[in-house]
Amino acid sequence: MSEQTKATPFPNVENVTAEVADFAVRTTYGDLPEGVIEAGRKSILDGIGLALAGSVARTGEMVRTHLRSLRLGDGGATVIGAALRTVPRFAAFANGVGIHADDFDDTQLAVAKNRVYGLLTHPTAPALPAALAIAESGHRSGADFMLAYHLGVEVETKISEAIAPRHYQDGFHSTGTCGTFAAATAASKLLGLDRGQTRRALSIAGSQSAGLRENFGTMTKPFHAGRAAESGVVAAEFAAMGWTAADGILEAPRGFFHAAGGGFDAEAILGRLGRPWTFLSPGVSIKPHPSGSLTHPGMTEMLRLIRTNAIRAEMVERVDVGTNHNMPNALIHHRPRNELQAKFSMEFCMAILLLDGKAGLPEFTDETVLREDVQAMIGRVDFHVHPQAEAAGYDKMTTIIDIRLKDGRTISGRADFGKGSPANPMDYEDVAGKFRGCCEAAKWPAAKAEAIIEAVRRLERLADVRELTALCAG
Repeated sequence: MSEQTKATPFPNVENVTAEVADFAVRTTYGDLPEGVIEAGRKSILDGIGLALAGSVARTGEMVRTHLRSLRLGDGGATVIGAALRTVPRFAAFANGVGIHADDFDDTQLAVAKNRVYGLLTHPTAPALPAALAIAESGHRSGADFMLAYHLGVEVETKISEAIAPRHYQDGFHSTGTCGTFAAATAASKLLGLDRGQTRRALSIAGSQSAGLRENFGTMTKPFHAGRAAESGVVAAEFAAMGWTAADGILEAPRGFFHAAGGGFDAEAILGRLGRPWTFLSPGVSIKPHPSGSLTHPGMTEMLRLIRTNAIRAEMVERVDVGTNHNMPNALIHHRPRNELQAKFSMEFCMAILLLDGKAGLPEFTDETVLREDVQAMIGRVDFHVHPQAEAAGYDKMTTIIDIRLKDGRTISGRADFGKGSPANPMDYEDVAGKFRGCCEAAKWPAAKAEAIIEAVRRLERLADVRELTALCAG
């Protein structure tokens, strides 16, 4: 057992869950810093675009088939990208699956060096669908929706930061686990729950939190995000009715932190909610490519090396890619055979950039992965642990690339961060460009796409969030 996976001493700390509930209840829209609002605006637009792209994925089709089979009739919440409205819990599920379907959604950044950078959780996939479903069905304002979304993201990310790293390293998918608390927080805020009810909602959410990383590279990975969003809505709705649950689900000896992580860092969450907001520091990364975030520093650097040195695929003898040991622990598909596996394959991501010079939604298809030239180039990529990357710490995604050319030259580069990270951020227009690409993939009308971009730009001024969701319905 490595030092990273050994059990962390469990702290005898009380009132963590109570502090989370108090934060959710007392925080108002006026408490949100402008920088948080603007960063969240980008992630909200990004999330809606990804839900549209995800609506045409095979998972989207299956989810809608399942929902129609339930014969629930019309409901108050929109399934993005479809002519389907249903009850909030199932709209949250469908949209959570959609946002995460292409593994193109935003990613929390870690703080401590023993953390797994970029792997802690995807904050928007569980938080946005829950907040949107409850806000829409309740005819709430854009500002109300934004506040609930931000509260959900903040709770999710701080819980992820606090739990012992063993949680992720031993196989839990934190988007499914910690994301359930995000959805419960957002739904509780919009339903107007008091402190006691919110604590119970968090407790009910804790008993529903689930997701295993063994399912990375399959349809079940986005299923985790969808169920997290749905479970949070269910938790808040039951708490509102008076359903009972334990008071200290996070910190209790048989609670979430202990059962799912073996320990937690109380200093990472107590007194830290909104101090600072995660959107401000250390930030949230928006993905430029529809693949695991750990591939992005290497992809950013590979593109730079290709363009700077005019490298063509036929010039390449082999490529060495070195990272810390946590990255191969997540990028587990070394010889991918389909698009979902390719999202967790450093070898594919390097290969497709060398061959096609780009890696967007059109490149992540089964047909592309199985191309003869792609499979051959994948075989030339050696992905391994590099001592320098290991020494850099796990708060970075340090990636060291050596491209060995057939003429004997070696072109080398190194990157700690990728495009879209706070170190190299996208602005709103960059995200709007990504959003348009998602809309093109979904064959979404351009006029509707532009209207959504403008609606999110002025989201806090919308009297009713249905002005936005009406544009997202098929």
